[in-house]
Amino acid sequence: MIKTIRVINILTVLFCIAGSLFAQRTVTTINDGWQFAKEGEAWKTVRVPHDWAIYGPFDRNNDLQIVAVKQNGETVATEKTGRTGGLPFIGRGCYRTTFNVADTTQRSVTLVFDGAMSNARVRVNGREVIYWPYGYNSFHVGVDSVVRTGENTLEVDLENFERASRWYPGAGLYRNVHVVNTSRVHIPVWGTYVTTPYVHNDYASVVVKTDIVGLKKAEKVRVVTEIVAPDGTAVCKSDKMYVNHGQGMTQNMIIEKPQLWSPDAPWLYTAITKVETEEGNVIDTYKTRFGVRDIKYIPFKGFFLNGKLTKFKGVCNHHDLGPLGAAVNKSALRHQIELLKDMGANAIRTAHNMPAPELVELCDEMGMMLMVEPFDDWGFRPKSPNGYGRFFK
Repeated sequence: MIKTIRVINILTVLFCIAGSLFAQRTVTTINDGWQFAKEGEAWKTVRVPHDWAIYGPFDRNNDLQIVAVKQNGETVATEKTGRTGGLPFIGRGCYRTTFNVADTTQRSVTLVFDGAMSNARVRVNGREVIYWPYGYNSFHVGVDSVVRTGENTLEVDLENFERASRWYPGAGLYRNVHVVNTSRVHIPVWGTYVTTPYVHNDYASVVVKTDIVGLKKAEKVRVVTEIVAPDGTAVCKSDKMYVNHGQGMTQNMIIEKPQLWSPDAPWLYTAITKVETEEGNVIDTYKTRFGVRDIKYIPFKGFFLNGKLTKFKGVCNHHDLGPLGAAVNKSALRHQIELLKDMGANAIRTAHNMPAPELVELCDEMGMMLMVEPFDDWGFRPKSPNGYGRFFK
């Protein structure tokens, strides 16, 4: 009996190790359980996404400037106010929460921030893991060196400076925060890049470039990518061995009779990429959604989508949601796009920043072309003295 129990225990340990090695990625979005304190105030419970400044109070002194607007031909500085809504977005705030990691053995943990306004300092278990000044673009950081099995603490300090923006930027963790748990060998955040270099009604070529991290030199894995059509059926597949020599890998496929993406017919395909051991155990799965479409700019003719002359009928759209503030809300964004579609729009230019991932997803789904304007200014001639131009030359 004792020998039998020992055998069972050994088998249990081996099973746990195998489960840890070959477990799929998990992505946990942390919405609840956050504590927030603005500088000099008490801690309170909030839900992320969260915009601390939308609660007010309004005050013209919050965005009062004495400037001459050269674009308007002004030569004498006068009082200007209202550009940022008179909301108190300037100042410091801190967020803290906890997250659990079931097992750090042969696993890798990454934190992904869809946007944090701004000058984010992120600490895990008391150690700073990244400083990220720009408030609009997503960023991620690996925390394998500081994370531990069980409960981990996460703290995010944020600070908005005076005269850092020409419009209302919001404040705080105004977009989602995710914990990505993968095996040691995995596809990193944004680790695939899909293009359709040739598009025709009869067929389209698809190129999937994939990065794989965590492999030792000369270690082998099998990479299987399957393209799934909008109706859920598999239309093509690539199965290749990959040997790590410090480079990514490329897979080429053909889709017969593709359904082409357009504002009137926003068909979307999905590339499902699986990383497998030589023995066939799946250690990671990564999905990339994309549209099959051909775009050309022809001088003196214009913009062509799928061979058809297409006019941009669009808007320049700021990221805030009016009285809801800057905190991202997918339902509100969907309603916004529906209103724009109803009035005849087919394009959005993000003004003047990188958009939330939810906006990109909805534009793909709802047939809205998207022009991303990533920055408002840079070091050569900054429009805001304390804007991102202090960092980006």
